[in-house]
Amino acid sequence: MATTDATEAPQLATSIDEHLDRLLSYEPGPLPVISLYLNTQPDDRGRDNYDQFLRKELQTRVKTWPASSAERKSLDEDVTRIQTWIENELKPAANGVALFACSGAGLFEAVQLNAPIDEHRLYIYNQPHLYHLARLDDEFPRYAALITDANSARIFVFGLGETLESEQVKGKKVQRVKVGGWSQARYQRRVQNAHQSHARESIEMLDRIVREEGIRQIILAGDPQIIPVLQSELPKQLADKLVDILKLDIKSTDQAVFQATMERMREEDAKTDAEKVERMFREYRGRGLACAGPQDTLEALANGQVDELLISTSLEQTHSDAEPVDAILAPEIPDASGDTNSEEPRQVLLADLLVTKAKQTDARISFIQDPALLADADGVGAFLRWRI
Repeated sequence: MATTDATEAPQLATSIDEHLDRLLSYEPGPLPVISLYLNTQPDDRGRDNYDQFLRKELQTRVKTWPASSAERKSLDEDVTRIQTWIENELKPAANGVALFACSGAGLFEAVQLNAPIDEHRLYIYNQPHLYHLARLDDEFPRYAALITDANSARIFVFGLGETLESEQVKGKKVQRVKVGGWSQARYQRRVQNAHQSHARESIEMLDRIVREEGIRQIILAGDPQIIPVLQSELPKQLADKLVDILKLDIKSTDQAVFQATMERMREEDAKTDAEKVERMFREYRGRGLACAGPQDTLEALANGQVDELLISTSLEQTHSDAEPVDAILAPEIPDASGDTNSEEPRQVLLADLLVTKAKQTDARISFIQDPALLADADGVGAFLRWRI
């Protein structure tokens, strides 16, 4: 695979926020948009496994438009640009890539990721398909981990499946010297003071990183002897973000720290999912600030009422076919000739429409991993800001 010069090649994405903001600002028009998700992890022989998908799926899907149409002209240009980009700019280190293109509308957005995309997917309709891009933030959240012993500490920021930042704190080692009957007491005081100073310095650095990076969750780990001292220095704004305390060796590799903390984050996410869904149903049954089901949730999103969207990760499979929606949710889009008089309802993908509407109205999104939790709400529910 050819690549551009390392100083010019695009880096792997450390955040998808800017990409999402640009894609959300795209105004749907008459020309189709290609949304392409590729798993670019090498197979067991070290080879890329997406070439056949590109040749078969992309070319075949594009050929369903008439050869002389404006849509086909735009799509043919998209295919050429996508293939050129993959040949010249896709980094070998990327485990996943998301590409969005509409040449006729001047759209081309490429997101290279360390986080893997589980399978190849292709969507072609009149706006970017953002469901899977948004879901990556939920699957690989941004969080901080502080691992420490009595004399040193390492602070990590993880996100999108990789280490985004790491810093180190080195304390002063306490040397023991026998100088009389009071030496043991003096030594213990010195040790305690050194531990307190080290813990304070580590927490101050963690607090700064959390504020600067907008971190919502943290994990503490390390020597059990220093952890209580660390906890005593933890201010309320950090204590409120604490997920758990783990036992880890300060000498653990970055990958070992990531794997251990990510496993705990996923356990916490599963617990939080169950609690959120239970609370949503409780609010909904009592006609509180919640709604359940696709239609009511879509209407609430259109009104800007939704504070947090709860969406099952199985929704795209259970609602895989394009579904017509109300005009208030999907206004008429002209065809390539400019005609808006079609009597056919606009066809959209439900899961993507929900996510796009949530992002456009600054609603938080929680992807619920266990499909059974939201089964009674047809895979969708929401907490509301207010009720009509």
